Amino acid sequence: MSKVPSLPNSSKSAVRHDRRGILKTGAAIAGTAALLSAIKAVTPAGAWAAGTDGIEKPKLNLGFIPLTDCAPLVVASEKGFFKKHSLDVTLSKEASWANIRDKVMIGALDGAHMLAGMPLAASLGIGAIKQATVTGFAMDLNGNAITVSTALYERMMEIDPEAMKKRPISAAALKKVIDADKKAGNEPLTFAMVFPVSTHNYELRYWMASAGIDPDEDIRLIVIPPPQMVANLQAGNIQGYCVGEPWNARAVQAGIGRTLVTNYDIWNNKIEKVFGVSQEWADGNPNTHKALIRALIETAAWMDEPGNRMEVVEIISQKAYVNAPADVVKMSMTGTFQYAPKEPALPMPDFNVFHRYAANFPWRSQAVWYLTQMARWGQIENPVNFAKTAEAVFRTDIYRDAAKELGVPYPTVDWKSEGARAEPWTLADATQPIAMGPDRFLDGRTFDPAKPMDYLRGFEVSKLKIDMAALAEANV
Repeated sequence: MSKVPSLPNSSKSAVRHDRRGILKTGAAIAGTAALLSAIKAVTPAGAWAAGTDGIEKPKLNLGFIPLTDCAPLVVASEKGFFKKHSLDVTLSKEASWANIRDKVMIGALDGAHMLAGMPLAASLGIGAIKQATVTGFAMDLNGNAITVSTALYERMMEIDPEAMKKRPISAAALKKVIDADKKAGNEPLTFAMVFPVSTHNYELRYWMASAGIDPDEDIRLIVIPPPQMVANLQAGNIQGYCVGEPWNARAVQAGIGRTLVTNYDIWNNKIEKVFGVSQEWADGNPNTHKALIRALIETAAWMDEPGNRMEVVEIISQKAYVNAPADVVKMSMTGTFQYAPKEPALPMPDFNVFHRYAANFPWRSQAVWYLTQMARWGQIENPVNFAKTAEAVFRTDIYRDAAKELGVPYPTVDWKSEGARAEPWTLADATQPIAMGPDRFLDGRTFDPAKPMDYLRGFEVSKLKIDMAALAEANV
């Protein structure tokens, strides 16, 4: 069975600090311009240099959810990156992640904007019919936040003002509110996330559990599609939610909510969305698949140039896409974030990362982290080999082929440890050194993908439904 290469510790892991020292975030951003110049040299204006021969299916229908991180698909369409690679793409705005999953499954969509956990869950048959699904491209890092109603925020401030002053804000004050409600015999608070196997579900649970809250026992947790979050918060149907932008900013600017913490605060620079296709589609259209990924890599690099972000905002805020005011969309997309009404927006340059930090590489180690969370919260009930599943679903080989054809630097390893780096660093295990961002977790934990069982056993709050001995045996 597949086994992740051992990562003994953060200083001797497969991911090393470059001997020349730590690169700063500004240098990483500036490097994007040089990268774009290199891409242009390899692929001058016009059609892809290799021509159209070999494209099995030039006309494609791709799905997306109206969130700011649908931007790579939208910008690739609007700015001609798909056309450059001989692809005629129609974008389909979908109402929910379930729609995305089902339409890719039956072939109504050729591929789609997906939550990072969706291809893994589909391949394992979690929550739906089992169908092998793959990704060869990560669309972005970060991009979500947890927002609560103004009333709940005020209760948290009253019950533990000291905890609420510390950033990133923990769930300690929320735990005290929950305990007070239990003592008073009140109904549990209701929180929402966007899909059972969503990054948002795992982030919300991680944040709550780190303060001793059991999200399956202490609150009511429901699913609501992203565009409906704000209306449900305003109506009092929910007291809080975890969602992607611009649906946190909408609540803040409307004066009905306060954002407590971003998912960057919970785990710096993790994969958020991916571009997913069925295994059958990938096998039948390998050249088309690579052309799509080439176009998306070029798009993401263009988007991560700071000078292009306002154009991205204008494009994606249109009614056909995110359908939100540009002033709201630009908050996070231009490197700032507003936590509260009438408070100034704070600098947050890494809230949306679309290309730098090797953001488009589908790290198999992060796939294993998502699998541990599926097991932790009872979604995986039968033994599964984490590494083998990650290798089947997160197709680093396909990404490397596309990146190599563009002359774009890419990692030469599939696995890296997480949680030990508080500052920018350099990935030396790559075709060229790649500037990377911090990878800290809110609770100070570290994650070694070679030791998923140790990681799972380390949590005090979990809902494991799997025989741990059998799971350990499957991961030997």
